Amino acid sequence: MEEVKNNTGQNLGIAALITAIITFVLAVIPCVGLIAIIPGIIAIILASVGLSQASRSEAPRGVLIAGLIIGIIASLISFSQIFVGLKIAHNAGGWPNDIQNVINDVQDNVMKNIEDANISIKVESGDDKVEINTSAEKKKMEQKLENLEGGNKMKNDTLPENDTLQKGK
Repeated sequence: MEEVKNNTGQNLGIAALITAIITFVLAVIPCVGLIAIIPGIIAIILASVGLSQASRSEAPRGVLIAGLIIGIIASLISFSQIFVGLKIAHNAGGWPNDIQNVINDVQDNVMKNIEDANISIKVESGDDKVEINTSAEKKKMEQKLENLEGGNKMKNDTLPENDTLQKGK
């Protein structure tokens, strides 16, 4: 009768070692290393099951032990990133608020510059030339809007008084 050898322990050892190496590569990448906890646990389970089966037979245990050790180390590195992230968030202090204040200041400055902007558009075609000038002074525009709402007639029916339209040759 021919003896059938069971290679399950060796196959689990190879699977555990490959999974552990992938876990280690993922674990050392900042921020991405957090997801390495899952394959690390899988590598530890594969190596543990393989070691339990190898203890019943005479299968080599070196690959299983290597997969178990690398899986544990990679899982610890991955798990430690949680604490590093929490420490960074704790030490951040007020700089997220400072960033928000800078954004608000820039937004206020842009809006102020837009409110006081003067616009000039020139179009030339051969001898014809059209030029449009206007300003966006908020106070004057609000006064004109109040005049329009109140039924007061503006001096210039076609353009607001600070806007000009010139046409020439």
